Amino acid sequence: MNDAQRVSVVIPVYAGEQTLTALVAEIEKFTLPRTTAEGVEFFVCEILLVHDCGPDRSDVVIAALSEKYSFVHPVWLSRNYGQHAATMAGMASATGDWVVTMDEDGQQDPESIQALLDQALREGLQLVYAQPTNPAPHGLVRNFFSRAAKIISMRLLGNASIGRFNSFRLIDGEIARTLSAYCGNGVYLDVGLFWITGRIGHCPLQLREEFGRPSGYSFLSLVKHFWSLVLTTGTRPLRLITIVGAFSILFAIGFALYALYEKYTGQVPVEGWASLAVVVAFFSGVILTALGVIAEYLAVTMGIAMGKPLYVVSSKPTRSNRS
Repeated sequence: MNDAQRVSVVIPVYAGEQTLTALVAEIEKFTLPRTTAEGVEFFVCEILLVHDCGPDRSDVVIAALSEKYSFVHPVWLSRNYGQHAATMAGMASATGDWVVTMDEDGQQDPESIQALLDQALREGLQLVYAQPTNPAPHGLVRNFFSRAAKIISMRLLGNASIGRFNSFRLIDGEIARTLSAYCGNGVYLDVGLFWITGRIGHCPLQLREEFGRPSGYSFLSLVKHFWSLVLTTGTRPLRLITIVGAFSILFAIGFALYALYEKYTGQVPVEGWASLAVVVAFFSGVILTALGVIAEYLAVTMGIAMGKPLYVVSSKPTRSNRS
């Protein structure tokens, strides 16, 4: 067992009351040494259940599982911080050679850990993402917007890999612990991983149906995740605003020359008030958009500069006020 690869499994828990017991039971068989398809010996040395103060009684289930299984370790957050912060809180406590992050809803099959590990060791990778070969078991609308957000991430932000991230990941243990130690508030987890990893792979895997519960993400929550991704990816959106501003100036000059030409040639009478109102409204919108994006960047920077914590670990569970 000394030569076996030790794997820590981190599961952020928001509404896992109905799913955690079955999921942990599936992972239990991997706590004994096993051999992958490519001959790699490994075992799951711990399961870290990070309680993110959701609306149900997940805390009771986590406490019961930690009493039943010696390899289950609860991590109690002081309030709800969100999936990415909860994931990093679990990574900070992980001790394995590798860290696997997965959802609580059962979509991701623990059997697939072997394929992720094989690819990482075969190709010398630091980070391996699951690449679903079938559509996610959500509605058509959510799947459409999810694909659209990832396409925008790749095209607009200029990073092909960032559009292929997934919450089912295998991360080198040292990288996972390093990232969770210094990553500031407001940083998108996968963007942070791209900052410090040079070798990233994607492993084709099949998703399962959720264990009988709907997704805990609302539309507004998904929009917030996407906006966090945009803000922490880099300064390219600011550069795009600069380009838009330059084209706006050229458009304004062209529009003014056209209006003057039409007026002095007498072909079309130009009264001025309508065109003035349109121009003022258009460029006011451009300016306000630019200021809004800059303000968002400043807000992220201020949160980091003031030392706003990404998460706080508590010694006992805290339940959401909605439960």
